[in-house]
Amino acid sequence: MAREFQRGHKAKLSDLTPGTDLYVGVQIAAPGLTFDISCFGLDANEQLSDDRYFIFFNQPKSPEESIQLLGAQSGDTESFRVTLDRIPAAVQKLSFTATIDGPGQMSQVGPGYIRIVAGGEEVVRYAFTGSEFTTERAVMLGDFYLKDVWRFAAVGQGFDGGLEALLKNFGGEVAEEEEPPAAPQAAPGFAPPAQATAPPAFTATPAPQAPQPAP
Repeated sequence: MAREFQRGHKAKLSDLTPGTDLYVGVQIAAPGLTFDISCFGLDANEQLSDDRYFIFFNQPKSPEESIQLLGAQSGDTESFRVTLDRIPAAVQKLSFTATIDGPGQMSQVGPGYIRIVAGGEEVVRYAFTGSEFTTERAVMLGDFYLKDVWRFAAVGQGFDGGLEALLKNFGGEVAEEEEPPAAPQAAPGFAPPAQATAPPAFTATPAPQAPQPAP
């Protein structure tokens, strides 16, 4: 039977399940709002270990595929696969977050949760509602963190900025939008300049006639 966590609750993952290949599901919704749900792989200083460990819609898996974004399924807005025994030693924490894409604030969200499923069975769930937040535009939902062994913490901490601010908070770099390079143009061949107007036509000027003597 799944354990129900409140904000701030922590436990060894081994006390929840002996499994290390885990499914993490997030449910979050609000009328008219869309959400970006991400996972940050952080080092011992709680900074992004490597930009390749920022797992989101544009980068759906880490290099060794220990963290993978799976998409919406089984009633979850977003889901992940986390294989704990494949996570590199430099990554000491996985922080699961949700940010609002566009205007809005976290106080508008309905009942939501983050849950861990092992072998098809839900083993823990942390539920939250919008009443726990005010004007925040992001929320840190839950963490896997390494403290001699892997543990899980229900966080539920609001964050004022959106995804870009959260990325900066974790020491990541926001990719600048760059203009696409112009297509290379072929070198022009030789050609005389175009005539603006047709050249004037030349006509013979009539020769002046000698004056006729008076009769």
